[in-house]
Amino acid sequence: MFTEESIKSLVVNWYKKLDVHAPMVEVLPMLADEELEMVFPEVTIYKHAGFEGWFQRVIRIFFDEVHTVKLAEPVIIGNTATVKVIVQWEASVWNAPEAFSKRINADAYQTWEMKANEAGNPIITKYVVDGLKYHEGSAML
Repeated sequence: MFTEESIKSLVVNWYKKLDVHAPMVEVLPMLADEELEMVFPEVTIYKHAGFEGWFQRVIRIFFDEVHTVKLAEPVIIGNTATVKVIVQWEASVWNAPEAFSKRINADAYQTWEMKANEAGNPIITKYVVDGLKYHEGSAML
């Protein structure tokens, strides 16, 4: 059912999947296809194909990722919702030929739009990273 709890559950599950670099078969059902728009600091992507290309690239850049949901605040209107999300993102990155990896630690402020799928469960239609606030001592993107 499309409820505040089902939306919050999807948000937490989404980040668990990102942390473990889950296979596409586990991630794509959480996303709409035709209307999907995802706005990241470095690129805007569309549809499942755009997401898959982006995801395959970033899982080769970032490792030891940990996402901690600090806020998932939905406003539900019928079978749609707008969700304000704040997630603490920690990740390691290594840039050749540097001797050591670096650690990123930032809060990502996001706005998601969701709709109910055929089963009545929430799926993401729009995902916008509104901004990043780096923690003290964090490496930068």
